[in-house]
Amino acid sequence: MSSYDLQKIPTRAPDNLDKEEIKQQTKELIDELEELQNKLFAEDKWSLLVILQGMDASGKDGAVREVFSAVNPQGVKVKSFKVPTERELAHDFLWRVHQHTPRRGLIQIFNRSHYEDVLVTRVLGLTDDATANKRFALINSFEQLLQERGTQIIKFYLHISQEEQKERFHDRLNNPRKHWKYNPNDLKTAEDWPLYRKYYGEVFENCGPQIPWTIVPADQNWYKEYLVAKTIVETLRSLDMKYPGLETVE
Repeated sequence: MSSYDLQKIPTRAPDNLDKEEIKQQTKELIDELEELQNKLFAEDKWSLLVILQGMDASGKDGAVREVFSAVNPQGVKVKSFKVPTERELAHDFLWRVHQHTPRRGLIQIFNRSHYEDVLVTRVLGLTDDATANKRFALINSFEQLLQERGTQIIKFYLHISQEEQKERFHDRLNNPRKHWKYNPNDLKTAEDWPLYRKYYGEVFENCGPQIPWTIVPADQNWYKEYLVAKTIVETLRSLDMKYPGLETVE
């Protein structure tokens, strides 16, 4: 039994926050992220892996679009992991993931990730709990390997309420610009919330201590974007990166 109870964790910003003030701070963080990414690329010592998980309509795409809006496109890549192909299924479950980890100097974003292989696979009955427990250990070793090679890893769970999710599904149905996002299976996924909450709790419990998860209240996009940007900027600041000096010819 996991000690994480997502039903008790807020999905909205604290009431005492000023929305406009937070949005201004987010803008400043995004501007700083541009400079930090430039240093990351120039120093060529570290890399950054940002993992975004969350229920359907939790705002993963929007977080990527807004938070990384000022970053040089050459310095950031986004990978979305969907249903494995036949070729991918012929390998171990981390094979397709490892190919997209970032080289030094780059930021890589996973919009869904290797954690789907201990979440949705169990909800759909494709794997059992024993398999998931083995995969927890393999995931921890995999992420430790990346860290030892200089990759900083930030893991976000975008925490949306069922009520807000329903509103966003309704918006997808009624807004022609968002029809492409609508999937009838989303409604079935929503019915499985209790299972997803349970399995996410186990993920936080088993794959968190060394590389902790940041649970982001995601009902309000302005607050979600602020927390994601703040966490990424603080992580990059901590690396104390510097631009390389001029090379001299002797």
